[in-house]
Amino acid sequence: MISLVRFWLLLLAAFLCFDSIGTAQHMNSPSAPCRNVAVTVAMENCFDKAYKAADSGLNQLYGQISQVLQPDDLQRLKVAQRIWIQFRDATCTAESGLYSGGTASAPAYSACLEELTGQRTADLKTIYGWVIANSK
Repeated sequence: MISLVRFWLLLLAAFLCFDSIGTAQHMNSPSAPCRNVAVTVAMENCFDKAYKAADSGLNQLYGQISQVLQPDDLQRLKVAQRIWIQFRDATCTAESGLYSGGTASAPAYSACLEELTGQRTADLKTIYGWVIANSK
């Protein structure tokens, strides 16, 4: 009797841990654009499309910023952007690695790319938005 109770308690604990881990990933965040897609291939395609749109927006903003910065400021931005790309890629590799051997690895990587790219775009707007506005 006690072993049956212990079994159910362990099962419940495992479920609760799994659920909290699963919802902590970028692909399951409340703001994720594809979180209601259930089929893995469709999820990967959705997050890849969302990432490409986010990357396009980032590149467009980066281009606008590049046109108005002084050469020294532009050089510092380029260095920061290269380091950010390394950070983004390492972070997303680590996150998708949590699913290594599983089908969720690719969607997790793309979802992470999309989320971090959107965050970087927002950061650049905060940092350089006034420079763009004052250049017009």
